[in-house]
Amino acid sequence: MQWRKSSYSSGGNQGDCVEVAVAADVVMVRDSKAPASGTLTVSPETWRHIGEIAR
Repeated sequence: MQWRKSSYSSGGNQGDCVEVAVAADVVMVRDSKAPASGTLTVSPETWRHIGEIAR
C-alpha cells in the first residue's frame, strides 16, 4: 500500500498534513507527522463526501 501526501503540505503550514492510502474497498487517512498514532478508515463513498464538504 502506498501512502500519498498532498503537494500543498510543503507550503506555509510547516508540513502539517494528512496522508491517504487507497485499498480495494477502503480509504485510510493518517497524520503525516505521527503516522504510528493510528489511521482513520472510511469507505470510498464517505471519503468522496468528506472531499465535497471540504471544498
